[in-house]
Amino acid sequence: RAFVYKILIVDDDPDMVEVTRIVLEGEGYEVDSAPSLEAGLVRLEEGQPDLLILDVMMAEPDDGLRFARKARLTGHNLPILMLTSVNQALGLQIGPDEEIVPVDEFVEKPVEPAVLIERVRWLLEERGEALW
Repeated sequence: RAFVYKILIVDDDPDMVEVTRIVLEGEGYEVDSAPSLEAGLVRLEEGQPDLLILDVMMAEPDDGLRFARKARLTGHNLPILMLTSVNQALGLQIGPDEEIVPVDEFVEKPVEPAVLIERVRWLLEERGEALW
């Protein structure tokens, strides 16, 4: 197919970014990444990705959540997949919420490659088509 979806990963763990990149590029996606909330916001504006994959905890424990809110406040309606170990690590049950956690999907780390691909494909194709 001529159209290639672009995915932006915002995560401060280089190993996690690299594994995720390899899995997604193997499926034909174009992948960009940023190691922090600030760098991610720049890449979001410059790269115009079709999907965001965010870590919850980066330099600050809520950087991923803050990133999602900033993206929504600046008019970005793209699907957001939150990869997190925060629920396991802190014993919390965080889930999507329009104001506080404006993301489309939560997936616990570590994520199996097949699960990652399935969620990304669903967000880009089925959910995406519903928006257009």
